[in-house]
Amino acid sequence: MSFAFQKKVSLIQSLASCSPGFQVQVARKFSRRAGHYPTLSLAIRDTKRWATSKTPHSTASDPAEEEALLCLEQGTQKLEEGDVEGAKKLYQRSVDIKRNASSLFNLGVTHYHLKEFNEAIHSWKSAIEFQPSSADAHTNLASAYLNHSQTRPDLALQHLQIAAKLAPEDPEIAFNLASVLEAFGRLPEALEHYKRSKRFGVDRAAVHIKDVSARIEKQSEGTNGTTTKSSTP
Repeated sequence: MSFAFQKKVSLIQSLASCSPGFQVQVARKFSRRAGHYPTLSLAIRDTKRWATSKTPHSTASDPAEEEALLCLEQGTQKLEEGDVEGAKKLYQRSVDIKRNASSLFNLGVTHYHLKEFNEAIHSWKSAIEFQPSSADAHTNLASAYLNHSQTRPDLALQHLQIAAKLAPEDPEIAFNLASVLEAFGRLPEALEHYKRSKRFGVDRAAVHIKDVSARIEKQSEGTNGTTTKSSTP
């Protein structure tokens, strides 16, 4: 990884601590919200409780299902209170009793906040096995790969691209994807996603649109100048 690229990735990570767009977000498709917690990464999506849902083979009288859901609820309460370790234990208990997408997703959130990135990655990968259409899990994986001690921006980009396809109108996913594309020097693609982010409501994308547009124009002028010189007899 080049120094310039690593510097850009570090810039993306540092944006997390100061930009409203890089804060933990609750998955909007779920009716109940957990608290927001500051993070040092691309915007991760916070806990999903799915407390009223049932797995395909469960019943209302399934004791294991009921206990797993209770642990899920109690874990989210702990997280809202700021007790991340307590939440992790309860989410792990829920997973041990009845593995499903929501318990694995939430377990990943606690690992992430505790900077246990290997474990967070494992949990979110497992959640995706249960629910491949989860844009939130892919977004969170991207964040974990960027914050891991062995940074994998290539995998972060891969998962953000998947998330963007799953949720094409999500402005924060578009913004995060644009940021990583910009880090790779893929400016035209970054510009496209910054514009999409702004169109769906992220106003701060306007600054990046202006900056990336100027860089593309400068690159174009440089290319044209080189071509002109080479063609001069």
